[in-house]
Amino acid sequence: MKPLALLGVAILLLPGGASAQVDIGQVWVNPGFYSLHFDRNKGLEDANPGFGIEWPIDKTFSLTAGAFRNSDRDHSNYAGVYVMPFEFYGVKLGAVVGGFSGYRMTNDGGWFPAILPVAAIERGHWGLNIAIIPSIKDRLYGAISFQLKFRFSGG
Repeated sequence: MKPLALLGVAILLLPGGASAQVDIGQVWVNPGFYSLHFDRNKGLEDANPGFGIEWPIDKTFSLTAGAFRNSDRDHSNYAGVYVMPFEFYGVKLGAVVGGFSGYRMTNDGGWFPAILPVAAIERGHWGLNIAIIPSIKDRLYGAISFQLKFRFSGG
């Protein structure tokens, strides 16, 4: 299933379902990721261009979905929920819970679940998500991932 279709299904499952009000000005868009890999000598691609969205449901939860070129230079998709219950000096802290696809060494490129710790800095039209991707031997190369995001309303 495509990530934006998964996002649509998630919206339908929310309280209020499809009738929930969407303030399009609060939706974040992003151009992919920059991944600073822990193992710098594997020839991995740090720049991971793509397109993604993040739709805040409330101050704690946001839905997210997108597609990007991963560090192995393959096409990947993601869909999930940011759960950010903590804030420390204006930095939101929590995790993103969801799934990824497109990594040949993990589930033959199919979807697999993931829980990643995340910090988010959001000011006006601009934000930055910083996630830690753990190394999983022979399956996934670890990195610190940076995701710049933009929204049309200043929030």
